[in-house]
Amino acid sequence: MPPKQLFGAQKHKKRKRDDALKKSQAGAMHKFIRKPPIEEPTEEPIEEQEHVEKQPVEKQEHVNEQKHAEAELEEPDEGEHVKTNINEEHVKPNLVDIFDPKRSGLPKGTLDGEGYSDWHYAHGSLKKHEASLDHLTNMNKWFDMRKRLKLNETIDKVQYEQFKKERDYWVQVLLRIVTLVKFLAKNNLAFRGKKKLYQKGNGNFLGLIEMLEEFDPVIKEHVRRIINDEVHVHYLGYNIQNELIFMIAEEIKKEIIKQIKEAKYYSIILDCTTDSSHLEQMTIIVRYLKLSSNSVTVEKSFLGFLNVNDSTGKGLFEITVEELKSLGLELDDMRGQGYDNGANMKGKHQGVQTSFLNENPRAFYTPCGCHSLNLTLCDMATSYNVKSWSLKTLSQTRWESLVDSVKAIKLQLAAVREALLELGEKDGDRATADEATTIAENEFGFDFLVSIVIWYEVLNTVNIVSKRLQSKDMHLEIAIKEIKRLIEVFKDFKENGFLKAINEAKKLAIEMGIDPIFAQKRVIKRKKQSDESSSSQEASFTREEDFRVNYFLYITDQAIASLETRFDQFKNYEKLFGFLFPHNLRGIDDEDLKLSCNFLENALKFEGRSDIDGEELYMELSSLDTLYTMEFKSPVEVLKHLNETQENFPNARIAYRILLSIPVTVASAERSFSKLKLLKSYLRTTMSQERLNGLAMIAIESEILDNINCEEVIKQFVVKNARRASRIIG
Repeated sequence: MPPKQLFGAQKHKKRKRDDALKKSQAGAMHKFIRKPPIEEPTEEPIEEQEHVEKQPVEKQEHVNEQKHAEAELEEPDEGEHVKTNINEEHVKPNLVDIFDPKRSGLPKGTLDGEGYSDWHYAHGSLKKHEASLDHLTNMNKWFDMRKRLKLNETIDKVQYEQFKKERDYWVQVLLRIVTLVKFLAKNNLAFRGKKKLYQKGNGNFLGLIEMLEEFDPVIKEHVRRIINDEVHVHYLGYNIQNELIFMIAEEIKKEIIKQIKEAKYYSIILDCTTDSSHLEQMTIIVRYLKLSSNSVTVEKSFLGFLNVNDSTGKGLFEITVEELKSLGLELDDMRGQGYDNGANMKGKHQGVQTSFLNENPRAFYTPCGCHSLNLTLCDMATSYNVKSWSLKTLSQTRWESLVDSVKAIKLQLAAVREALLELGEKDGDRATADEATTIAENEFGFDFLVSIVIWYEVLNTVNIVSKRLQSKDMHLEIAIKEIKRLIEVFKDFKENGFLKAINEAKKLAIEMGIDPIFAQKRVIKRKKQSDESSSSQEASFTREEDFRVNYFLYITDQAIASLETRFDQFKNYEKLFGFLFPHNLRGIDDEDLKLSCNFLENALKFEGRSDIDGEELYMELSSLDTLYTMEFKSPVEVLKHLNETQENFPNARIAYRILLSIPVTVASAERSFSKLKLLKSYLRTTMSQERLNGLAMIAIESEILDNINCEEVIKQFVVKNARRASRIIG
């Protein structure tokens, strides 16, 4: 509402109040103005009269009254009285124009006064101030205050001791809570059940608090305060748990990002799976090198799970690029990408690897070596329609793991056959008894025994290579050697393996009481065509020769062809980086070395910029002492030697860093899925994505977790909230 209009009486009262306020504040600035020295008046009486008129009325009346009182007490004569009046007329008032920068008669400035406008005179005033009585007095007071602060003898000693005791108490409580969070997350344990202490089924977190309460005096006091309602903030709720989990995970992620940026070059490993709540989760693993003056380590770090709604190649590419940008990782520094053999990943037109290569042609794509081995075995099995019955559960994707199923049958063939015959005789169910007898008498023939021996040898050989490829420090040189060796093993097995399999199968047949001969099958005669001569005869094989040609040679040829096709990318890597392998570097001639260096320079060039200079790389590798190269067994040892003399081999160091950054398998991504199944089980399907990522980061990167400073986490936790800061920091 608008203010009311004032009437005559109200206006008069308001005017009187304003006049009284002005009168009371008259001359209030005089105490802040330094008085200039009084000078004897010489000329310009008009200006003096003007200054006299500016003096406030109250002050002039007060001066007159004071002088009148002094006159009455002293009773001076008329001459003195006249002289006093004359002096009063010529006294200059103690007023200074504070807006006049050129006023004279004032000192150049003081440390505790108006300051300095001319610093030329500051040093003199500073020396004068240091020797002044005020400075010495205040310094003595400060020394005394500092001494009493150290001895806790200040006036608020009791209050400060009480606050310090309460602060230390809360710090110790938070330290124990953070330690419990780290322990539960590191061991993949669930946190909470019901929300109250000493209530049945309240979960692992509160259960550990109850356990510590019996032994730890800090937690005992904390629980006592909670039970007696002495505190309303106890930091045991699920929101605090989530906040601490997120903070610890962020500290781990910061350390990982720091190491990746120090390494510069990195590769990504992606894989997808479905969690217990039927959401598609994609894991991001980064492979990089951790370099120091005396060590070179290949690291594979987990960066998180991403909830994927679009599983196409374009969708996976966009969400991956967005995540890398949010983490501060440059796409231009990516030198490798490793995925499984899914169409959305390895597609040549719309796959993820194609999208990354369009953005950065130096991000070399490597299909997972273990997946390629599994697909090789799948090609062998499906090509001959291998029967799929076993004592153990079969896997349709991890065929090399079927060695355990085959091993269980191979080592217990006699016992299995006896059990089936006994089941056929004693089982009350006629259908079950007939099926068991049929399997024992018909399936356990000599050809079955030979097949078991062959497949056990194949699966065992592939499984050994697969386990080696999954090692943490695996790199291209070892992977190429392993695949070449596997192909040679299959070629040798093709030539000599059949006779060995026959001999071993005969031993098993004798133990089981089975005739060691191949069962004869009914010959199916083909109807001859009208234009076919009667003299033409089909090639006839014995049963053993027929098994060798149509079964053994068929699956071994399929294995060799599949290995050479599926690991074709490894051949390209050998052409590109093969000259950097120590065993090749020792025997290569200068011309081939120079061509290889220039070829690598072109492969690492994008938009007119290359990571290395081919000519300089050639000179650096040529200058390596032959004695040193004889001692090197792997590219890791070569890079370690080059890293000790960083200034001499810059291009060679970059080439070896890129070589060792390229992934071979996606085994680390599969391991993160194992943690995912432990964390987000069917009992914890409502877990949020943020909490899942935090728990997974702590559980997977437990080595970095051990180096996290709990006090720093507590400091960040406290500063995040003003009420916590007032309680703990003060």
